[in-house]
Parts: sequence; structure tokens; C-alpha cells
Amino acid sequence: MVDAAEYVLSRTGYVSTMKLQKLVFYADALSLVRTSRPLFPEDFQAWVNGPVCPELFRAHRGRFIVGPGELRAQTDVSLPSVEERSLLDQTVAKLGHLDGEQLSSLTHSERPWRDARSGCGVEDRCSAVISPDSIRGYYSSPCCPNPLFSAT
Repeated sequence: MVDAAEYVLSRTGYVSTMKLQKLVFYADALSLVRTSRPLFPEDFQAWVNGPVCPELFRAHRGRFIVGPGELRAQTDVSLPSVEERSLLDQTVAKLGHLDGEQLSSLTHSERPWRDARSGCGVEDRCSAVISPDSIRGYYSSPCCPNPLFSAT
């Protein structure tokens, strides 16, 4: 997970942690759609501001902005494979122009995050896992309007 996040940071430079979390979430979703496999074994949870990977959160905890190399010192990081880098590059190319708030709003409009938060209030804490099956099903649907998945 952290290696994917570090790779994203090598492409984006300094970004908000919210933006980083969402870009990594969407890259994982793209992998699920294209290969039926997640990019990494860690799950995303349906937090108030959108999908969050708790392991990645621990790596950037207490920071609002993070940049290249800043997560690496906290864990042993290896480079993603060529296939993984391609998925991460596609995600950054399609969604990297959006800021963290815009990406959070996008996730809020999509079924996987909303379904995982079923029964939670707008500001309620939630640690429900966004299921890979829900992610793959929604983003592979022809009616999914997210620009990252429109050409898949």
C-alpha cells in the first residue's frame, strides 16, 4: 500500500492526504476492474470524508500535506510492478487534476462508499470495509460515470 502511495507522490508531488487516499483507492478500483485483483491486500473503510486505508492513514497520521519520500521513512517500501505503475499512472492522469475535496465528493456520489456507510449519519464514524466485490461491480458497470472507468 505505502509503495503505491509513494509512487503516486512521485507523480503528483506534494498533495493533501485526502487526495492521496482517494487516488490510491481509485487505482485499487481500476485494478479490480481490469484484473479482478486488488493492487494490495489492505482494505479501504468508509470514513466520513470518503474511502481511507487505515494502514496508509497510519503512515501519514497527523499530516495534512505529504510529499515524495515522506512515507518511505516509516515503512519498508518497494517499487510497484510495471503493471501496477501503469494503473497508478492512469489514475493520476485521469483524476490527478482534482483536489482532495473534489475526489471526496466524487466518492460520496458513488455506490461503494454509500453502501458501506448504510445506516450511518453524515458525520458518524464508520469503519465498515468497502467490499472489493462492491467496488468491482460498480466501477465495471457501463452506467458508472467516473471518468477513470469510462474507457474500461
